[in-house]
Amino acid sequence: MDASLMLLIPAYNAVETLPELISRCRKVTPELPIVVVNDGSRDNTADVLRRLEVLTLTHEHNRGKGEALKTGFAYAKEHGYEAVITLDADLQHAPESLPDFIAAYRTGKYDLLVGARRIALAVMPPARWATNKLTSWVISRMTGQHITDSQSGYRMIATALWHTMNFATGGYDLESEILIKAGRRGFRIGEVPIQTIYTGGASYINPLADSWRFIRLVWRNRRRRS
Repeated sequence: MDASLMLLIPAYNAVETLPELISRCRKVTPELPIVVVNDGSRDNTADVLRRLEVLTLTHEHNRGKGEALKTGFAYAKEHGYEAVITLDADLQHAPESLPDFIAAYRTGKYDLLVGARRIALAVMPPARWATNKLTSWVISRMTGQHITDSQSGYRMIATALWHTMNFATGGYDLESEILIKAGRRGFRIGEVPIQTIYTGGASYINPLADSWRFIRLVWRNRRRRS
């Protein structure tokens, strides 16, 4: 495994899923460094991470997924990692796809890879399906690049790409913001097919609040090119 790559997992109240997730990640990519950002969890996430002997960066208070990603990418830059794979802590991203991201990135064709789920009512809750279809269409139009699954947090991002940008958001909307800015600046965006998994666990997405944030993000970026 190339030592210049890093796996980043933002975690909030993930005590029930982290042991299995970390075990599966280590099994499929045993040499890939894992960094978890514990984003102010109120359960025993910190204790679990200590038992798992995972390198952990800690927010004392919950700051949002986007801020957790920023903390992780700052660490990646400081320690010289070339690219970062991000995946969620809730087991809705199969670690078994990690080698597919690495292989696609190593072709040299892409600066950013997005895990693309099958966007279909047969496999997704109706509200998620509608939101994803709409946001993916809007972002595709804004970037001039086809984005199948704009809401996927399973990604591989070149550290150099990340640090060319200033982000105005800090929640889930940061994942849309990076696609818009990366596409408009000509970075090459690719896709890796991944499983569509819904565990039925608790979601920390607020549909109304996050939809409003997305609308504001689109409005702010409707003419901007940086």
